[in-house]
Amino acid sequence: MRLFVAIDFNELKNYFVELQGQLPQNAKLSLIKSFHLTLKFLGEVQPDKIDEIAENLRKIKFKNFSVSLDSIGIFPAENYIRVVWVGLKPEDKVMGLQNQIDELLKNLFKNEKDFKAHITLARVRYPSDKKSFVDGIKKIKVEGKEIKIKDFRLVKSTLTPQGPVYEDLETFNSD
Repeated sequence: MRLFVAIDFNELKNYFVELQGQLPQNAKLSLIKSFHLTLKFLGEVQPDKIDEIAENLRKIKFKNFSVSLDSIGIFPAENYIRVVWVGLKPEDKVMGLQNQIDELLKNLFKNEKDFKAHITLARVRYPSDKKSFVDGIKKIKVEGKEIKIKDFRLVKSTLTPQGPVYEDLETFNSD
């Protein structure tokens, strides 16, 4: 089964949908319907490994913290657009949590490379004019909405023709 570790951001779902409505329309967009920050993508995992993963994740200690939405951006580059995302600030507590997850799961999974705290708004294919798409993205102003982070989750992702379906397998709360 396909798994990842994430922080849920659906509390701000209406705002993210509003931002999606401002995205330039000169590309094929696959809009995200459920919003989260992926701390670690685990990929295909055998069901008999879930208990070991969860046992390791239960060892993580962190205090509640708050982050604010920051800016909008593009991955991987302006001349090769695949994802539109919203960043967070400050990133240090998210990075600390992500590093703990990497450390505790290092015997089961490779460490993340180039981790960037972000929430995906849309996957992008075939922008007819990359420059105008990027210019349109840069015009979108992101409100600094704040959210309190009290937990993270081990999530199962089932791919369907209508998009991924997410199921929380376990929630890990702050101290």
